[in-house]
Amino acid sequence: MIKHLDLPKQGHLSPPVLRWCASSILVPLQDSTSGSVPWLVMSRYTSVIIYITLTFISLQRKGENMEDKFILGGKEFKSRFILGSGKYNLNLIKAAVEQGGAEIITLALRRANTQESENILDYIPEGVTLLPNTSGARNAEEAVRIARLSRAMGCGNFVKVEIMRDAKYLFPDNYETVKATEILAKEGFVVLPYMNPDLNVARDLQNAGAAAVMPLAAPIGSNKGLATKAMIQVLIDEIDLPIIVDAGIGKPSQACEAMEMGAAAIMANTAIATAGDVRVMAEAFKKAIEAGRSAYLSGLGRTLERGASASSPLTGFLHE
Repeated sequence: MIKHLDLPKQGHLSPPVLRWCASSILVPLQDSTSGSVPWLVMSRYTSVIIYITLTFISLQRKGENMEDKFILGGKEFKSRFILGSGKYNLNLIKAAVEQGGAEIITLALRRANTQESENILDYIPEGVTLLPNTSGARNAEEAVRIARLSRAMGCGNFVKVEIMRDAKYLFPDNYETVKATEILAKEGFVVLPYMNPDLNVARDLQNAGAAAVMPLAAPIGSNKGLATKAMIQVLIDEIDLPIIVDAGIGKPSQACEAMEMGAAAIMANTAIATAGDVRVMAEAFKKAIEAGRSAYLSGLGRTLERGASASSPLTGFLHE
């Protein structure tokens, strides 16, 4: 049997690749005298070289056969940055969307036409998908009414369900959110529900027909970062839907960390709207999200709970 093959475990090396490694690289050496078949035992350095080669082959094949696609409601998006519009000065929205590269922007229905001379839709570039939200809804009935109005106004089938009865902390009402999601999904809406991260609720939303789930990272508008990181990771691991981290992300580095965890996309609003330079911050978020996604796809390096591991060989001089 194989005595030693020091191949680090990485998410991007699939079981078929590992099986190919064992069958093609570790060739048995036939012993003509005894008839036994001892396996070749490779040195640590040889195994590392083989590992690097296999990793390159695996990534090359992935690049040829698999594109990293972000799909919602049957529509493909190149950007994983969803931009909020709640706190923006209307004159800066177009620049922020262009700098951030966002292809989806949220839209509160009550902002669609606030004045005759000021319409938020006039500042959103063509080709950007509108994501109307049900902000202000206190129950499922109100959320459904707002969603239907948005579609009737020509805002499309995408809708972000937001239901909040708590005026102090603005936490979403998960129970009412599930009810609204089920109704709207049956009516052909592409439903993206905003929710408190809870595994059972996420499963209910999936069964109700949600196209994705949007767990909060921290209280909305707080910029406190990944306060619910552990629960979000559970959703990423267990729910077979895109997990879009929403609310509370305050820095590009936090967006990058969420993407490294395996989040499908990031929704950001306050962090950009309250920045000193909206355009520069939007671009920073774009780059951070792209970097986090690349890191996740590459397979993050292992973490040692104790001790250390030298990155260079330590033999040949310590005992001289």
